[in-house]
Amino acid sequence: MQDVLITFYNFAKAMHIVSVIAWMAGLFYLPRLFVYHVEVVGTGNETDTLFQTMERRLLKAIMNPAMISTWIFGLVLVLTPGIVGWDMVWPWTKGLSVIAMTWFHMWLAARRKEFVAGTNTLTGRRYRVMNEVPTLLMLVIVFSVIYKF
Repeated sequence: MQDVLITFYNFAKAMHIVSVIAWMAGLFYLPRLFVYHVEVVGTGNETDTLFQTMERRLLKAIMNPAMISTWIFGLVLVLTPGIVGWDMVWPWTKGLSVIAMTWFHMWLAARRKEFVAGTNTLTGRRYRVMNEVPTLLMLVIVFSVIYKF
């Protein structure tokens, strides 16, 4: 098993990076759609239906598969011998940040369901503030991996 992981390490790393890019794009864009949905669109009209369709497709067709593949290829990298030194801080900060990013993803999915039900109570300002969460987590992850502190 270790030989297979070592052989496919570069492939797994490349796929992990591609998956993260797709996931991050969705994590940045969905809250922005929510801002426009709240501030411009309103509820119960044709544009509301259009926004709900865009939000659903972004979440289901791009973000969910990207999150799953990020986790799969990330775990393959973690399991590859000699890659992660668990006695260091960086794998723990990265791991906790990825868990927080996953929580944020689920939080967005729950907000989408509120738009569908017509029960959203959050403001555009709140969505703008929450849109900074993936940026902060991304910074922790990238600096953790690059500097390996």
